[in-house]
Amino acid sequence: MPRPTRTGALPVVVLLLFVAGWATNHFAAIIPVLRYREGLSATVLAGAFGVYALGLLPGLLGGGALSDRVGRRPVVLVGSTVAAAGNLLMLCWHPAAGIYTGRLVVGVGVGLAMSAGTAWAADLGGRRGTTIAGTVLTAGFACGPLATGLVAQVVPSSVDLAAPFLITIALSVGAILAALRLTPPTRATAPAGAPATTSTPGEQRSVGRALARSVPMALWVFSTVTVPLIVLAGRVGGEHNGPWLPGVAAALALGTGVAAQVIARRAEWGPRAGIAGALLAAVGFSLAAVVDASADVALFVVVAVVLGSAYGLCLRSGLVDVENLTPPAHRGITIGIYYVCTYLGFGLPVLLEALRGPVGTLTPLLVLSGLAVAAAVLRAAQLRSAAVRA
Repeated sequence: MPRPTRTGALPVVVLLLFVAGWATNHFAAIIPVLRYREGLSATVLAGAFGVYALGLLPGLLGGGALSDRVGRRPVVLVGSTVAAAGNLLMLCWHPAAGIYTGRLVVGVGVGLAMSAGTAWAADLGGRRGTTIAGTVLTAGFACGPLATGLVAQVVPSSVDLAAPFLITIALSVGAILAALRLTPPTRATAPAGAPATTSTPGEQRSVGRALARSVPMALWVFSTVTVPLIVLAGRVGGEHNGPWLPGVAAALALGTGVAAQVIARRAEWGPRAGIAGALLAAVGFSLAAVVDASADVALFVVVAVVLGSAYGLCLRSGLVDVENLTPPAHRGITIGIYYVCTYLGFGLPVLLEALRGPVGTLTPLLVLSGLAVAAAVLRAAQLRSAAVRA
């Protein structure tokens, strides 16, 4: 059977990114099972997310930089294999030490696959490839915990912990086998069959310029989506809390993020979509303060949709900035830095919980709302300045 051509490689890269998102985020729905079946404390399980970040951040930076030098495919394949190995380790080793070790390994693997895979998609499809990469990653983030939560809820208790890991590992292996059939790419090149992407008129490509534009968007990516998933989901769950609730919350917020990215791409909203994303973040944080106090389920759904939309628009805008303003030879490392900045948002739930005792939640969320408005104003000024130079 012939191998896929370069122009036919993008769907396989998309599959690898989708599975990477699934492999990392499905763990969110396993937390209640680990808590009740293995007796792991909430502190231990929260620490598993921190350990994951320890592996993720160097994986993102190292994967992007390495892929600029040796090519995208080998880095993505190694990352996907390492992520699968981390999930296999947690399948076989349930105590706290095994969960910590497995999450660290998954973090390294997903970091390698995300940064190199997004750069690979950009090499193959230009701006279209970049935005599709962000969309499918989000879809993987959403589908992983949703599917895992449903599986853990309905399968017999004797296999409710093993089945989600086995499904995730099988998906990873399938994506790796599909990628092995691709003709190996080498260094970053222009997309096949498409004109080279150009930067915004009046702006030259540089890593510094790309980060100056994209980082203010990156800060509102995971900081928005973690509020409904982690901060608020436990407040509205009550007696209905279980492995399905984090999955439903993820599907609601991240599913909205996917829809926002698709709509922005098809409507060709351009870089101004980032302004809308930051303003939606401001609105969502303000509403989240009300939900935190009232535990209102209907308003929680509204907050998840608003903050999910902010997540999608900010993620897409930042990735487009990187594609438009980064020299192709440095695309991998720039994407890695951008993703590192997005993952700073995972520290927000910890910060809000630490501040809950001394100052409550209202003031920090309102401060975040004000900072998001400032980010929208900054982006508007940046775009206006670029238009004047054009």
